Amino acid sequence: MNAGVIGATFVVAGFVKGVTGMGLPTVAMGVLGTLMLPAQAAAMLLVPSFVTNVWQLFAGPDVRALSRRLWPMMAGITAGTVAAASFIAGGGGVWAVAGLGAALMLYAAAGLLAWHLPVPARHERWLSPVIGAVTGVVTGGTGVFVVPAVPYLQGLALQKEELVQALGLSFTVSTIALAIGLAREHAFAIDDLRASLFAVVPALVGMWIGQRVRGCISGITFRRCFFVCLLALGVELSARAFV
Repeated sequence: MNAGVIGATFVVAGFVKGVTGMGLPTVAMGVLGTLMLPAQAAAMLLVPSFVTNVWQLFAGPDVRALSRRLWPMMAGITAGTVAAASFIAGGGGVWAVAGLGAALMLYAAAGLLAWHLPVPARHERWLSPVIGAVTGVVTGGTGVFVVPAVPYLQGLALQKEELVQALGLSFTVSTIALAIGLAREHAFAIDDLRASLFAVVPALVGMWIGQRVRGCISGITFRRCFFVCLLALGVELSARAFV
């Protein structure tokens, strides 16, 4: 894989995260999934995803209070991801690519249609671990962290800064759990670690640029273009399973 292609991919992915607060693993998996096996792409995004998400996590107001509230969801993410990682790391093959495409299309559709489902406080105790487990299964099978965690977190009564921090917490836990799952399946080697470390700098550069231009562009327009591009990537990846 050309180092320039990898670097450019993570600059773009970091830029999207800098503007929107999410999207680095989604963009990276979507682009790299067209060029390599999903397990290879997932291994490559681990370190830059972890670094940028920890940065996002600790930039918020109170990580301890948020962790106490969301720990059942994080436990579900961890269990689901580790359990399902054998699919993306093993014999899933072309169906893992199709699953990645389907996850991208679902996420893009949710964004374009502005789905917002309020979560009543009385349901949060049992719904959080369920959403976490489902997100974990999707993460372990496709390498994408966002479905259904992002719509669920957006439905909670969180302030803007808390939401960004909650997304950082969810993505950080997902990244760690995916690393554990891939390592358990012997799908994360030293060479993958070197490539993942290489991707950190372009990801941080892209994120820095995105944060600087966040106030200079229309967030609504940018998100719409972002979701349209994700939808196109998802269609292309899904179609590969049937060609």
